[in-house]
Amino acid sequence: MRAKPVVPRESATRDVDEASRTTSTRVPTRRHFGFIDALEQAYAHIGRYPATGSPRYAQELNLPGLRCWPLKRYPHLVFYLERSDYIDVWKVLHGQRDIPTWMREPDGVCHERIAPADREARPSQARSACRYRA
Repeated sequence: MRAKPVVPRESATRDVDEASRTTSTRVPTRRHFGFIDALEQAYAHIGRYPATGSPRYAQELNLPGLRCWPLKRYPHLVFYLERSDYIDVWKVLHGQRDIPTWMREPDGVCHERIAPADREARPSQARSACRYRA
């Protein structure tokens, strides 16, 4: 089976930037790069095996198709949807946060709709987490 490209949304990119800054200011640089490596491994895994992610929060939030995959050795979860030609990464959140609260706006509506037409991403827009290695 061919791997699908992983396309993080802006919100996921902001989450990674925030987690990356937090990791790099609190711990040695080696741990910071370990976080990025773990993120790249998670992206590679969900690109190859998207159905292996947990649907737990999809049920809890009533968002069909939403899955999450944990980072190895880090307490973060990658939230994503499998599209026909790519993996749509919504958020990368610390697992100890109140996930349902972070995934919803104050009025109880999800931050970003799931409808396939809400963002026309193309596989050529796929980005790697390695851009954080600067």
